[in-house]
Amino acid sequence: MIAHTTINQLMPFVTFAFVASITPGPSNLLVLGNSARYGFVATLPIVLGSCVGSATLVMFVGFGIGGWLSEHPNIQTAMSWAGALWMSYLAWQIARQENGPLRSEPHRPTSGLTAAALQAVNPKTWGMAVAVVSVFAGVNADLQRYALLSCIFLMISIPCLGIWATLGSRVGPAVQSGTVARAFNLLLGAALLASAWVGILGHA
Repeated sequence: MIAHTTINQLMPFVTFAFVASITPGPSNLLVLGNSARYGFVATLPIVLGSCVGSATLVMFVGFGIGGWLSEHPNIQTAMSWAGALWMSYLAWQIARQENGPLRSEPHRPTSGLTAAALQAVNPKTWGMAVAVVSVFAGVNADLQRYALLSCIFLMISIPCLGIWATLGSRVGPAVQSGTVARAFNLLLGAALLASAWVGILGHA
């Protein structure tokens, strides 16, 4: 399969995967907030969970979940609203913190499993997965093709989210207390809230 997939064929997808991974979204903001509060190493499970969850979603969409949801718009709408409400709650948690950007549990960063589960209701991840299947997979895509694209996306997304984790760890010392911390919390919460609802409102 790989022999029939040239570098020239893969480069557009590589570019897409990089842009989709590096640009701000719920997962990126979750990584940023946790890294600023708990440090780079503690955020690695979130990075891996988010990336594995996204790559897995590509596989599920490729094998018909996306088509099934398009035939059941009520379920798709319910998932979108549930995801937006959940991320709104996370945004509220971030904004109300006094001495750090995020604390989903006392003195513990968000778990990798939670980050992976977020991808199932993340509008950005669903849009990416649908684009992979409809644009880059091809009409006669098979298991090997979807596996290849998922693996490529995984390898690209991990360092991209790692950049966000690095950024958070660098700004962390400046946002642990005081007025700067409060402003950072409000800004991060507002950004997450916007990312949660922009997809839904855009298709309303």
